[in-house]
Amino acid sequence: MMNRMNMNKMMQQMQKMQKQIKEEQDNLNKQEFTGSSPDDMVVVTFNGQREMTDAKIKPEAIDPDDPEMLSDLIVAAVNDAMKKITETTQSKMGKYTKGIPGM
Repeated sequence: MMNRMNMNKMMQQMQKMQKQIKEEQDNLNKQEFTGSSPDDMVVVTFNGQREMTDAKIKPEAIDPDDPEMLSDLIVAAVNDAMKKITETTQSKMGKYTKGIPGM
């Protein structure tokens, strides 16, 4: 009888945790993350689902004689945004996976 009560309590705690995880993930998905290149020549915005929603490029970043520079600026801005998404996700969701092997 006691074992069954413990199991029910554990199941309720798991369901509560699943609900909290879903709420955290929904909040993360709604957040906006901005990444920028040096001197803010390129600024990109992503949502928490890692979908780009906006990109701004300063005119001086567009040099027809050096297209590689613009490419490098875009890569830097996107990588900056992805890093911010990863760090925020880990800080918010890590509390749920801490101590779980393989997570």
